[in-house]
Amino acid sequence: MKRRVVVTGMGGVTALGHDWPSIRAELHAGKTAVRRMDWERYTGINAKLAAPITDFSVEDRYSRKQLRTMGRVSRMAVYATEQALGQAGLLGSAELTGGGCGVAYGSSFGSIAPILGFAELMTAGTSSLLNATSYVQVMSHTAAVNIALFFGMTGRIIPTSTACTSGSMAIGYAYEAIQAGKADIMIAGGGDELDISDVAVFDTLFATSTDNDNPALTPRPYDVGRDGLVIGEGAATLILEEREQALARGATIHAEIVGFGTNCDGHHATQPQSSTMERALRLALSDAGLAPAAIGFVSGHGTATEAGDIAESQATHAVFGDGMPIHSLKSYFGHTLGACGALEAWLGIEMMREGSFVPTANLVSVDPRCAPLDYVMTEARRLETSHLISNNFAFGGINTSLIFRLA
Repeated sequence: MKRRVVVTGMGGVTALGHDWPSIRAELHAGKTAVRRMDWERYTGINAKLAAPITDFSVEDRYSRKQLRTMGRVSRMAVYATEQALGQAGLLGSAELTGGGCGVAYGSSFGSIAPILGFAELMTAGTSSLLNATSYVQVMSHTAAVNIALFFGMTGRIIPTSTACTSGSMAIGYAYEAIQAGKADIMIAGGGDELDISDVAVFDTLFATSTDNDNPALTPRPYDVGRDGLVIGEGAATLILEEREQALARGATIHAEIVGFGTNCDGHHATQPQSSTMERALRLALSDAGLAPAAIGFVSGHGTATEAGDIAESQATHAVFGDGMPIHSLKSYFGHTLGACGALEAWLGIEMMREGSFVPTANLVSVDPRCAPLDYVMTEARRLETSHLISNNFAFGGINTSLIFRLA
């Protein structure tokens, strides 16, 4: 019999605040984190917009020894995890270090700055910028490893580096590990740091917004006037536990994970396929043993790219039909890449608990090529539901879907 998996702690670092009350206030005020960047020295990059975190530092919080293996993405991930463990009542607990607690954490890649040292070595033949921790900071599993090092964990590590599904896939695999009895507690989430190279990737694909003089009006997921995505940054962590253990120790249960589905398109690296997106959603419903009618709200991927928005909406409509409420939080935080799945899961749970879902920012007129869903626009929607589905899709045709139930 599969074990039940619950969420007992949540925390994160975002461009709109580092705790739910702060983030909630900004969201309900309609504020977004997008701003014009000082990127004039980068020639050939059309996008000048991003959603940076401007108020985050842990240099006074953690020791130099603790920080030496951490680039920015790891620092955000460790801090988000510290906050989540604190909420779960597990900070300093022997349960973290006894082997029954693992880490599933993802990012698109590690920190960018140390790459300069390797580039210098390869182009100039010198290694003045390299040091003993350069590789640890740049490796794709740097966040997962640094979390384990910082908190002394000795359980399994599940690194997920699957671009925009890194965070959601980590949560899904952590859920499956506890279900199967391979762990009792899993720290799960994702993060990514902002760098011009991230923007360049999407800019070369003509997928970035270039509405550079109107940062407050872009990105515009699902809107007929959208012109592309905006890159952001952040990290979010969920603490997952086997339900009976969590109840036995008196933990507060925020939600239960009841379904996870993932697959891939097997078609094209950057052209999403609606049919396999749909299949991922149905896999999650099957895993949860739920009919589509049980789902009350969809947290969409909604990047504000033409192909992505249309394919996602068609897949969602194929499963849920007309009128399913949906929004995209990327309209506020930008596309946080490896963080988005975890960030959207965290905030989705908080909104479901409050019965209030914010609208998609900047969505004024839905693209008629998008399927006929109930796109939440203009103002927050009061909606009581016990089930939320959170969907993310990534380069390489990787699809994920998570279903959360109110405890």
